[in-house]
Amino acid sequence: MSEFLIEARALEKHFPVGGGLLRGPRGRLKAVDGVSLGVHPGETLGLVGESGCGKTTLGRALIRLIEPTAGSIFFEGREITRLPREPLRLWRREVQMIFQDPYSSLNPRMKVGAAVEEGLLVHRRGSRRERRKRVAELLEMVGLQAEAAGRYPHEFSGGQRQRIGIARALALHPRLIVADEPVSALDVSIQAQVVNLLADLQRSFGLTTLFISHDLRLVEHLCDRVAVMYLGRIVETASSAALYAGPAHPYTQALLAALPVPDPFAAPPPAAVRGDVPSPLSPPAGCHFHPRCPSCMEICRNEVPAAREVGPGHATACHLY
Repeated sequence: MSEFLIEARALEKHFPVGGGLLRGPRGRLKAVDGVSLGVHPGETLGLVGESGCGKTTLGRALIRLIEPTAGSIFFEGREITRLPREPLRLWRREVQMIFQDPYSSLNPRMKVGAAVEEGLLVHRRGSRRERRKRVAELLEMVGLQAEAAGRYPHEFSGGQRQRIGIARALALHPRLIVADEPVSALDVSIQAQVVNLLADLQRSFGLTTLFISHDLRLVEHLCDRVAVMYLGRIVETASSAALYAGPAHPYTQALLAALPVPDPFAAPPPAAVRGDVPSPLSPPAGCHFHPRCPSCMEICRNEVPAAREVGPGHATACHLY
């Protein structure tokens, strides 16, 4: 039996770029580049990194919303990378996703009750009366009234729409939730409400959650472990306490150094990295971070660093170690 509920091994996702109808692509964008990562049952794993590093693509590939280019995905030790159509449909009951944009993730022509009920219909769960009862319970669970089922998405605020998205994700009693920046499109005051709701639901149902975010403070508050991603690769994984107390990888150190300090008289932190993120169409050889790293060595330019243990449960892919 695997120690992970879900695990990726050497997972890759490449997108063809350019070309035309009669010509092949001019290049390939390596959104996910050989990622090996696992999520333990019942834990919340935070996945962090700059915009464009491949976080959302990795989350969607893990639950096969998009098909990986290479590598394997295991769920409780069973490979699901190449499941045929009917077993894949049955497996989808176990995993659900909360999308980033609460406005575009709901069909504007579908009433809220129908949107939440849709998964129950697809998987033939319960009679019509039982499904409607379940929808009412879910809406009340996320802080909305049961009467909301008869209204359309445009009648709700952004925070309320995200609650509807959470209710929809919980409808089939999933074991894994992939939450893709679930509060980034919301006002700060509403963010706290949705984050607290997610934390309460995780404790109540023992959910396993992959929480994708660029907000490091939010991840520290909500997640048990953290994985840091840069240009398609995982560069560091550790418990939240270990990562924030002693980040090992220069990129993680730079991310934490860039966090705002709530003191108007504090000196700004020194610039930890230089330059911009390279294009994933032509990533640097060796360690992808080496053109911006203040500790770059010759080996970093030519050799991909393997993940190494630097403490209990704390691994980093860096030649410094």
